[in-house]
Amino acid sequence: MITHIVFLNIKPELNKLEILAELKSRLLALNSSIPTLNHLEFGADFNKSPLAFDAALYSTFNTKADLEGYQVHPEHEKVKAYIDKVCSQRAVVDYGE
Repeated sequence: MITHIVFLNIKPELNKLEILAELKSRLLALNSSIPTLNHLEFGADFNKSPLAFDAALYSTFNTKADLEGYQVHPEHEKVKAYIDKVCSQRAVVDYGE
């Protein structure tokens, strides 16, 4: 199994709660639109530590090829374009075999 984790920070000048709600809606919709995606979760941070990101995305795939297919899927590309527009920082970790 392959795990894909993304951490996101919302641009400070934007309405964080509004953006997080929209991100959640758009990202969770990918569960039903991308066949190679096993499961996707999205959550907003409640910790408020200076080290914390605003939100995290957790998703799983059967293979690296499935993750690669997800990365270029048109529905993912739409969400990624929105993320690029509203996020100031992003970090990614992919692991598994």
